[in-house]
Amino acid sequence: MKSYITYFKLKFKTGLQYRAAALAGMATQVFFGFVYVSIYVAFYESGSGNLPMKLNEIVSYVWLGQSLHAIVYMWYKDKEILNMIKSGNIAYELCRPQDLYFMWASKILGERLSNCALRFLPVILFALILPSPFNLDLNIALPRLLLFIVVMILSTILMTVLVLLYHVICLITLDEKGIVNIFMVVSDILSGMLIPIPFFPKYLQNISNILPFRYITDFPFRLYVGNISMNEGFIGIIIQIIWIVILIILGRLITKKALKKAVIQGG
Repeated sequence: MKSYITYFKLKFKTGLQYRAAALAGMATQVFFGFVYVSIYVAFYESGSGNLPMKLNEIVSYVWLGQSLHAIVYMWYKDKEILNMIKSGNIAYELCRPQDLYFMWASKILGERLSNCALRFLPVILFALILPSPFNLDLNIALPRLLLFIVVMILSTILMTVLVLLYHVICLITLDEKGIVNIFMVVSDILSGMLIPIPFFPKYLQNISNILPFRYITDFPFRLYVGNISMNEGFIGIIIQIIWIVILIILGRLITKKALKKAVIQGG
């Protein structure tokens, strides 16, 4: 366990060094957040009725997505891991006395959290100083806030094991383009990152409720803004834990099977 924590720390500290990239990412999140919020404000002010979320809820939803973008965004590829698979340098990883799956998981988690640490607070502060109705709403009861924190911790773990899943699949395919592109497009839509799930047609809502993607983005954000009840929040936590266990078991089985027939690229 100590070695995995060390891998996590190394990735986390390395990620903190790229402050120029973080600054560029922060500016991007602020820009797109303001654009999305402006679109929703215009949409709501046009007089559309019977919408599934209030304006202040969806504005806060957008700003949470932008501030936690580095954690919840699924368009992520660990180039170091993928290059090791394609170049044959994975042989060095296999020589280490650690479990390959959990070693990669600690690295991915460390990098994603370091990226979020550099961007989260500036984006939140920007969202708070904006005038109404463009600002992030901090009016949340303490029990709901504590539940949201627990949900986001589980959401981060769920994101890690999901991202790791298509990395270990690359041990079999030896190329990430197909599986990663399919996975990312599906997850982007069904996670609620582009459009909150309540705005989907009923059949798509039913599909997204079964799959794990919405429990990374849509579920925690709607819990924060009050669009989901506390009771639904506790049920969602159970579903998050179930998916985390399923994906870890699946990821480890794929890793174990792939390593039995591993092809070391690069000669």
